Amino acid sequence: MTNERTVLTRELGVRFRRSVALDSVTLSLRAGVTGLLGPNGAGKTTLLRAVATALVPDTGEISVLGRDPRDPRERTEIRRRLGFLPQDPGFHPHFTAFEFVDYVAILKEMTHRARRHDEVRRVLDAVGMSEHRGRRMKALSGGMRRRVALAAALAGAPELLVLDEPTVGLDPGQRLRFRELIAEIGEGRTVLLSTHQTEDVSALCHRVVVLDHGAVKFDGDPAGLSAVAEGRVWSSAERDPRALAGWRTGTGAFRNIGSPPPDAETVAPALEDGYLLLLDATTRTAARGTTA
Repeated sequence: MTNERTVLTRELGVRFRRSVALDSVTLSLRAGVTGLLGPNGAGKTTLLRAVATALVPDTGEISVLGRDPRDPRERTEIRRRLGFLPQDPGFHPHFTAFEFVDYVAILKEMTHRARRHDEVRRVLDAVGMSEHRGRRMKALSGGMRRRVALAAALAGAPELLVLDEPTVGLDPGQRLRFRELIAEIGEGRTVLLSTHQTEDVSALCHRVVVLDHGAVKFDGDPAGLSAVAEGRVWSSAERDPRALAGWRTGTGAFRNIGSPPPDAETVAPALEDGYLLLLDATTRTAARGTTA
């Protein structure tokens, strides 16, 4: 895995009218898979769009693949080496799956028809859509459309892959295949993916970034995020009313998260536990600031 920096942002800021979408975000990405977590409205999609050159930041600095995306000529060069899966790819309903990926490959300046079609077949096979490549997009299920969009992002073996909620609509088997594919890609290239699925981050990512209210609240490895909940997860026969959250597990016992009582039977935390506690601490801090 190369140690060369792929993406760099310094004090990146984006506003939409009176709303702050990104607030002084500083990140440095290298090869590997980085997961982006955060609640709805946290700024995840805005950050991904800025990295994918689909949005120009209002303030701060950004470098993608060693180039400045604010320069039109450099932006074009970045897009030649970039794969982007947005939340809504905007399918043309009369395209077949093959035609849609072929269209994106043409936009990526793959001009040799035979080689381009070989590449389209390769990426459709990689996402398990070879058998459906002749079907029209409007006839595919939501999960199938998502896989076709992922194939389009993979076309041309991009050096940087930016994925916004890539596993939405995928069944468990498809998600496992997706993880295998992305893990392989992340061995030598940079993958930045946004997700609400903490289990995808645990399984895939060597690094996790948590955004909330447009700001970075955590940047480290998955084990470090799990450690936020160390000593704050416990098991009990009934749901503890003092817990921030609690639910009955498959064993019948309750798993509680928060501030445990002195005699609590603590258990090993998971990444999801650390994530919930991190967001709770952020919310409490924001509330204190509002009432100060």
